[in-house]
Amino acid sequence: MADVEKTLVLFKPDAVQRGVVGEILTRFERVGLKIVATKMIAPDRDHYYKHYEDIGKMVTRRGEETFNITLDLMLQGPVIAMVFEGVEAVALVRKLVGTTEPKSALPGTIRGDFSHMSFGFADGAKKGIPNLIHASGDPEEAEQEIGHWFSDDELYDYQALNEKFTR
Repeated sequence: MADVEKTLVLFKPDAVQRGVVGEILTRFERVGLKIVATKMIAPDRDHYYKHYEDIGKMVTRRGEETFNITLDLMLQGPVIAMVFEGVEAVALVRKLVGTTEPKSALPGTIRGDFSHMSFGFADGAKKGIPNLIHASGDPEEAEQEIGHWFSDDELYDYQALNEKFTR
């Protein structure tokens, strides 16, 4: 039987500054995901270090230069952190968001519809990829990330009307 999961989504500075958060958020709600936590925050470099390296192992996977470029991009403004809950929420959010590289993201995905940049261009320009969203990679990562961004008393448990049809 499929599990009801929680997953972390960060609306990155480019999503916030472009004013597309509401339009993107609507996509998550339309598929039946329930918001159980949300806040706007401007974390410091240490907070992002824990998120991207201690939890996400970005230096290990992509290298120190990519890691530093990503942190510089994330420090350009506030983010909106949200926790969504739903049936197989982690995989569902990943499907909605699309691949990390916007150029390769399919039309209909958030990155495919709202961003377009290739790794090659970003690497050549030594800049981060403005891909709008961070989404947890798997349920274990989601649990760690949620614990990093939210305290237990910031997570809400309530009955949403659409759960009748989405669970």
